[in-house]
Amino acid sequence: MTDSAPIRVLVVEDEPLAAEAHAVYIGRLAGFELVATVGTGQEAFRRVAAAASAGTPIDLVLMDMNLPDSHGLDVSRRIRSAGLATDIIAITAVRDLDNVRGAIAAGVVQYLIKPFTYSTFAAKLSSYRDFRAELNAHASVVTQSAVDNAFASLRAPTDIPLPKGLADSTLNPLVTYLQAQTAPVSASELMEPLGLSRVTARRYLEYLANTGLVLRAPRYGTPGRPENEYSWKRGR
Repeated sequence: MTDSAPIRVLVVEDEPLAAEAHAVYIGRLAGFELVATVGTGQEAFRRVAAAASAGTPIDLVLMDMNLPDSHGLDVSRRIRSAGLATDIIAITAVRDLDNVRGAIAAGVVQYLIKPFTYSTFAAKLSSYRDFRAELNAHASVVTQSAVDNAFASLRAPTDIPLPKGLADSTLNPLVTYLQAQTAPVSASELMEPLGLSRVTARRYLEYLANTGLVLRAPRYGTPGRPENEYSWKRGR
């Protein structure tokens, strides 16, 4: 995949409404392209193998765990054992620890628990996109720092315990908005698009800056009281 090529995604989900929702979500995210949606593990493996043979490999599989013909982890292991180079994000309502451990052992790079909002979905896939970008930015031989930064990209801000008074329902849309911006924004500039007060926006921005996910810098040349501007740290 080149820097400009979209990430090709296969959705594996047997519930039509859920599959349609995931497809719509992908269509709203920059840098992603939906290849197809399938409802069984057998069809998922066939699609991944056929795409690789055709020279148009699938980069990412959004894998439901409970499929009518197999378990998503079994399909993931089959993909791995066949030497097919595609990343997998598990999407499931299953929360037990054994299933999470099995997903890690099967090479799953992210684990998304149902039900979830679009903002949570977007944060996970944006983290994955940054992960790929961080690795692709280097030559075939990478440094320890490059590897550390790439894997740090997979740690979405929703994985970090929030301080008292902050909520995921506010943080996730703010993160998604910041990731889509090409220029730094101030707290006051988030008021209208996100429906937040300036004080609330600043609290969340300062939290993200303190965790290292957002760059903070003073904004010069504006009238009135000085303020900071914030931008999403690329590669995060």
